[in-house]
Amino acid sequence: MRVSGWIAVIALSGAPACADASAPEPRTVAQVDLDRYAGRWYEVARYPNRFQKHCAGDVVVHYAPRPDGGLDIDNRCRDERGGEDRSLAVAKVIVADGSNSKLKVNFAPRALAWIPFVWANYWILELAEDYRYAVVGTPDRHYLWILSREPSLPPADFEKLEQAIRGQGFDPDRLEKTPHSTP
Repeated sequence: MRVSGWIAVIALSGAPACADASAPEPRTVAQVDLDRYAGRWYEVARYPNRFQKHCAGDVVVHYAPRPDGGLDIDNRCRDERGGEDRSLAVAKVIVADGSNSKLKVNFAPRALAWIPFVWANYWILELAEDYRYAVVGTPDRHYLWILSREPSLPPADFEKLEQAIRGQGFDPDRLEKTPHSTP
């Protein structure tokens, strides 16, 4: 299991934002049912980042509900050698408003969970009513992922999400589509 790559997101999440500090924070969805959100998601596209640089494709994440109201996270990808890379994490809801749309994730060893900077933002910015796709990003707009219950999205849905993220101040031209060998 590769841990060092995922720890980069933790270190970077506390870094000062390069985005316009006067820009309003992105809007999250009004409500997320974490039980419905749980399950398998395929990464359809993402902003390039250092901690996933080794992932050549087949990026899949599985979320499982935790008794404390958070989520267990199991990230997997095919690395550039054709092997599987796996990273485990936990997520906790950070805003007690009942929306469940702003979470923090921790890929560091559990013994370090008490250190604030090991928790990275995970905001659910878009979510289909039927939970078939989602957009996740960070408030500083440095990180963005498009997720789907299937390995790909219909072009009309992808274009709709590109427009939605543009309206939130993200640059859809930065997105890199994730290849999947699973049909």
